Amino acid sequence: MDSGAGNAIPLTGDEDALAESVLNSAVPGGLFELDELDVLYDDSFAALWTFMRPSGRPSFTPAMLADFERWQDLIADGFGSKKVPLRYLVLGSRSHDVFCFGGDLELFQQLIRSKDRKGLVEYGHRCCAILERNVKSLDLPMLTIGLVQGAALGGGFEALLSFDHIIAERHATFGLPEIMFGLFPGMGAHAFLSRKLGTAMADRIVVSNRTYTAEEMFELGIVHQVVEPGEGESAVREFIKKSERRHAGLVGARKATDRVWPIELKELTDITELWADAALQLSETDLKVMSRLVSAQARIADRLAAA
Repeated sequence: MDSGAGNAIPLTGDEDALAESVLNSAVPGGLFELDELDVLYDDSFAALWTFMRPSGRPSFTPAMLADFERWQDLIADGFGSKKVPLRYLVLGSRSHDVFCFGGDLELFQQLIRSKDRKGLVEYGHRCCAILERNVKSLDLPMLTIGLVQGAALGGGFEALLSFDHIIAERHATFGLPEIMFGLFPGMGAHAFLSRKLGTAMADRIVVSNRTYTAEEMFELGIVHQVVEPGEGESAVREFIKKSERRHAGLVGARKATDRVWPIELKELTDITELWADAALQLSETDLKVMSRLVSAQARIADRLAAA
């Protein structure tokens, strides 16, 4: 696996080394210059590995969203037919024991206090656009893989639901805590969970404020594979190797599912607008609960930075 263009590691003979070098030099260089995403391209399996590397709290801040938007544009433009091959897209996190805490709660508080509905809607629509493009695999014949090695909460959990295959280490946790401060997840949870589990189970997860284990998510069918701590990356590599022979079938099956019950951007953005309206009705008590969560996330970010 190679972390930058032009730095290919020869695998076998001169011809393989040359092919590897050509592929790496064709990978869009901007992918390796993103501030909060660490990107690596694996020539041998045409896999693009990406790890979130937040500068502060492990959440979807505007800076992180901007990197994801740029990341998607570069992938859509630089990979595909007669370009650099891309068969697998992997997303994980460099934050120890945290995949992502989801939405930018600090920003939400500011927007709610200033009654800025437009700002809330704009933030939500950006998230929805990223998820909708991921559901459609950026219109590329590839499989998307979510690698969870820690807590995936709120929007972090919602983001994972847009991936074709989820591999979680056993200590990973999942949940939608928004109800604890009087809100609900507004960037995809209802749409994804209702399709995958039915509306009754989706509603149970959304309003329960429960934290679910990786095993529980596996039993529900949300997580596809549970592995021991520290084995997540090797499990992804093994899944990729096993998927090579059946790649076309797996991609086709995903497309068939999308055709049977498609997720459209307007559905997601309509829900986001309901979310924004509900957010503006939060009480001061609700905002104080949100503040405590922001403080807890900040302490975790400080611990991660110190480590």
